[in-house]
Amino acid sequence: MNKENRRFSILISIVAISGFSQGMLLPLIAIIFENEGISSSLNGLNATGLYIGILLISPFMEYPLRKYGYKPIIILGGLLVVLSLILFPVWKSFWFWFVLRLLIGIGDHALHFGTQTWITTFSPEHKRGRNISLYGLFFGVGFAVGPMMAPLVKVNEALPFIVSSILCLIAWLFVFTLKNDFPEQTVEMNSLKETLKRFRKAAKYGWVAFLPPLGYGFLEASLNGSFPIYGLRIGLEVSSVSILLTSFAIGAVVFQLPLGILSDKYGRRNILMIILFAGFLSFTAASFLEEMMIGLTICLFIAGMVVGSTFSLGISYMTDLMPKNLLPTGNLLCGVAFSIGSLVGPYIGGVFIQYFHSISFFHIISMMLLILFLIVVMFGQKQILTNKESSFNS
Repeated sequence: MNKENRRFSILISIVAISGFSQGMLLPLIAIIFENEGISSSLNGLNATGLYIGILLISPFMEYPLRKYGYKPIIILGGLLVVLSLILFPVWKSFWFWFVLRLLIGIGDHALHFGTQTWITTFSPEHKRGRNISLYGLFFGVGFAVGPMMAPLVKVNEALPFIVSSILCLIAWLFVFTLKNDFPEQTVEMNSLKETLKRFRKAAKYGWVAFLPPLGYGFLEASLNGSFPIYGLRIGLEVSSVSILLTSFAIGAVVFQLPLGILSDKYGRRNILMIILFAGFLSFTAASFLEEMMIGLTICLFIAGMVVGSTFSLGISYMTDLMPKNLLPTGNLLCGVAFSIGSLVGPYIGGVFIQYFHSISFFHIISMMLLILFLIVVMFGQKQILTNKESSFNS
């Protein structure tokens, strides 16, 4: 294995372990709190700690990355995740666990920001979609495997936390074998004014590409957070809800790489338009098949196939639009967009379920995907042309 392939393998392995820890924590803590008699609303509030941590740390991530390089940021993020996981069994307290989840959000964001920016920086354009789709694939696999740790709580409540912290520690140690690297150092980092200017410039170049990660955050969080409530209210069994969510996750994992490779060949914007419209059709069809378990399962599997790659394709699309010296800023804003979508999704989904009883929950997701499709159709090509003109003039 050559140096670049080894580096890539280590980076996506770290992402897989990060996905594993996140996928484990969501159901595990929900089960523990449910057994303790904590209300579902407080249970949901505790889960937001992860995304709040991401949003809190985001404005402060770029400066240390540019100053110290990718490796120290990934090492620090990994250490924070490992230590937080180890501390969960020490004290079972709602607010202590909220703080730990917030710290995991900070650590995970450092991991993702460092690995994501590093991968987009060294990936050649003809392999960018493939590499980012593998990044998404490994995170998805880790996220899907994570919930399998939840049953260990019956053996010992601390056991899942111990197992996940050991796995994270092993992956983290491999980072020390990598040689540090730095992003392009052609931007000013010495004042708040320059930072805000850089954010505005990145938004000008890549705002269209930030919308797919935001949409995916909205979709994933509302599907995992609000759909189970809706499913139970329309008469689905808990096991049926689990099967439906699993079918979506499997579709997303299986088709990450093929869609990434297709985006390298036919263009990121073209593939994004196709998957967003196909996602709109899939969720619209699901709204008419709520009483047919087989039909609903097929619809969600197809939806996972197409829109499960929205986040990774959004990052690849952003990389196409963004000047190389602004890639760290662009990756940071992709993460912020995803987190905003993840925070807003369950709230809007909950309001929708509470006040719009006669309308299917799937309509809120299908309408969101249709809006994103129309924006990419109307502004995506214009944005590419504008960026080319700006690059030419500069």
